[in-house]
Amino acid sequence: MILTDLYKFAKLPNQKSKTRFDCTSCTETYNAFEILRNKKGNLFIYYTDLPDKFRATAKRKADKSINKGRNISSVFVPDIESLFAYGDVRTTTDALLLIFNNNHTEMEVFIARGQKNNRMSLYNLLADGELNNEIENLRKQAKNEDLS
Repeated sequence: MILTDLYKFAKLPNQKSKTRFDCTSCTETYNAFEILRNKKGNLFIYYTDLPDKFRATAKRKADKSINKGRNISSVFVPDIESLFAYGDVRTTTDALLLIFNNNHTEMEVFIARGQKNNRMSLYNLLADGELNNEIENLRKQAKNEDLS
């Protein structure tokens, strides 16, 4: 398997922040995300435009950013008509593949450990449907989060 972990995030209706996404289900298996949980055990991230402090070279390449107090990943959207994107987890060798719903209120983040250098190829596999079985397997493994 190429894809190793899944974290599904959504904008909750009662959330005031336009950029905050709360984890609604996940495999609970990726430490780089698990350490981001707050004292209540909740996990959330921010999906934003690139911060001003990003270097100019990064701004020219990336489209968005996933962060929580610090940058987690730059996000690249090669095809604006697609609901797919990719990135990598800062300070790791892991790649991310993102799948959004039609109105961008939900995102699934799939992790491919050790695949940072192959993230564009992984994006192409995703777009071509080559990862559908792995995606379905991870969706079945994901547990719903307690959002109370």
